[in-house]
Amino acid sequence: MSSSTSLLGYYKNLSLGVKILIWMGLGIALGIVVGEKATVVRPVGDLFIKLLLMGAIPLVFFNLVAGITSLSDIRILGRLGLRTVFYYVGTTSVALALGLGLAHWLKPGEGMQLSEPVDKSFGDVPSVTQVVIDLFPDNIFQAFSVGNVAQVVVFAIFVGVATLLLPPEQKDKLKTGFVTVAMLLRELVRVVLYFAPIGVGALAAATVGEYGSAIFGPLAKFIGAVWSAHLIMMAFYMIVLFLMTRRSPLRWLRTTAPLYATTAATCSSLASLVVSMNVAQNRLRIPERIYGFTLPLGAQLNKDGTAIMLTIVLLFTAQAAGVEFSLAEQFTIVVVGLILSEGSGGIPGGGLVIALIFVESFNLPLEIAGIVAGIYRLIDMGGTTVNCMGDLVWTTILSDIEKNAPAVEHEEPQA
Repeated sequence: MSSSTSLLGYYKNLSLGVKILIWMGLGIALGIVVGEKATVVRPVGDLFIKLLLMGAIPLVFFNLVAGITSLSDIRILGRLGLRTVFYYVGTTSVALALGLGLAHWLKPGEGMQLSEPVDKSFGDVPSVTQVVIDLFPDNIFQAFSVGNVAQVVVFAIFVGVATLLLPPEQKDKLKTGFVTVAMLLRELVRVVLYFAPIGVGALAAATVGEYGSAIFGPLAKFIGAVWSAHLIMMAFYMIVLFLMTRRSPLRWLRTTAPLYATTAATCSSLASLVVSMNVAQNRLRIPERIYGFTLPLGAQLNKDGTAIMLTIVLLFTAQAAGVEFSLAEQFTIVVVGLILSEGSGGIPGGGLVIALIFVESFNLPLEIAGIVAGIYRLIDMGGTTVNCMGDLVWTTILSDIEKNAPAVEHEEPQA
């Protein structure tokens, strides 16, 4: 009795991240042992995802507005924005090129048979103009209700800038209100995260039980290509982090570990966003004005894991269809992939819809993409992890860069 009591006391003293990893390991073991029967616990994991999503959109809005209104000068927002967009576009381009290179090398589509004839002409490239216009909401209440992160972020930026332009007395009142609500929502997330170990464990058990056998099936080469690209992209992040901040990559990974258990289990950038913010604030000690801007923006714009999946699915299909792309056509693939990767919704399976559009835009048959849909969760686990890791790496880098800015620019929000 005393040993069990001491064991329980030891468990209670563990950090949240360690508890999540323990339950994730137990879930994986359960999925391996009982197989598909483990899916009976999926509702527990689905409930955890819904609880995370419950606070995600309002947290994004109020955190971002609170961060912007804490700035002493609108020019700082412009500087943060330009650096952030430049980084996100740059890493997504690297991810697209990496996916192309690895798919060319491993050739996962060779040997797959198609039943449909192939039209080798190209489809219409999606309009950049339309992508930009869709960032701006017609109805902000609709954007909140459907969870359109991009439109919520744009609206929050406008509200934050408008608040900065108000007279000091009114601006201070609003700033205090925004910060108070943001603190309330962060506390809500902290309560939800008490259930994270059980929720993550349930999702891990259900996923391994349902899809585990696919790892050794006919799509194993495709899965291996995508996972290999994910690992290379993560290594790239760690190199960039070290070169730009001189931080230890291993120490940084240990500090941010709770995020990756959540991303792998939920397969949702939006659900993981609240955990990412929690890690940035409480474990990395990054100022709210930084992470409150970069993480919500990254959840929509920085989809490196999705970009990898897009190019490998496309070449997987092309190789199965016997289609060869020229160098110029591969440049077009990168450009179109860069546009489409911004359109995945940050929810489980959102990238698959974009993958279908991507394959169709090059007039390739959707048959292979449909096959991939059957094991998409295995792909999405790594893709979501890469997406969120990329956002947090840049948030860390930008925070270190901004430490060298003049002290007046580091005014912190007051509760």
